[in-house]
Amino acid sequence: MPAPGRGPADSFVGGLEPASAPAGKAAQHTAAQTDPRGTATVARRTRTLHLAAALTTAAALLLTACGDDGDSPDTIEGADKGSKSPSPSDSASPRADRPEITLPAGFRAEFTGWTDSDPKTQAVLDDGKERLRGSYAAIGDADPEASYLSFYSARGARESGRKWVAGYQGLTIVGEVRVYDPQARLTGEGAATLFYCVDESKGFSKDLKTGKKEGTPKGESPKVQYRTALRKNAQGVWVTTSVESEPGGCR
Repeated sequence: MPAPGRGPADSFVGGLEPASAPAGKAAQHTAAQTDPRGTATVARRTRTLHLAAALTTAAALLLTACGDDGDSPDTIEGADKGSKSPSPSDSASPRADRPEITLPAGFRAEFTGWTDSDPKTQAVLDDGKERLRGSYAAIGDADPEASYLSFYSARGARESGRKWVAGYQGLTIVGEVRVYDPQARLTGEGAATLFYCVDESKGFSKDLKTGKKEGTPKGESPKVQYRTALRKNAQGVWVTTSVESEPGGCR
């Protein structure tokens, strides 16, 4: 089934991997290897799910533009733009009004183990989870420009997310996925990483015209590890700045 975030390829910021991250090189799918429409599967839309679109291009944008996608790195779409906000690290930073996200009818995402005793770590988990849910919701709404998806994304992750959702034109997602084994770590002031696994074995993409459903292609693992980098913006939201996925990277 389609795995949000594993969309039109974002590039992960290297050097921030948790010590427990599995060894091995994460998937690197270039534009030449990815059909923008692909074989619709929740798990892998012919690598459209899998960081579909241009991983190489997104990586280049991330490195050369340094996140310049027309928005300030500390500004999110849909957030309150009142008086000057305090530093992202300021414990008194205002909490932005989170958008309401509704998953597609017939689709369910079960999050297992997404709690932590540390409030700071929990905040990373909460916003990282909503970014993933927003990716699924945008596919169901057929809206690459969904404000709730942009709310939780910045830099390369924002544009790649839009392209990934656009790759599902004429399709939706059904079934269910299990999102488990989250590993969140604060890596510096206002910076964090979040790794997690998604089991897409019961998730499918569905053609809206024919009703045909497709799952993970034979021979490919339905379990994928996502590796994301986040930063806390001025509104207190942990926005995802980059995403990388590794098929078969989870048990």
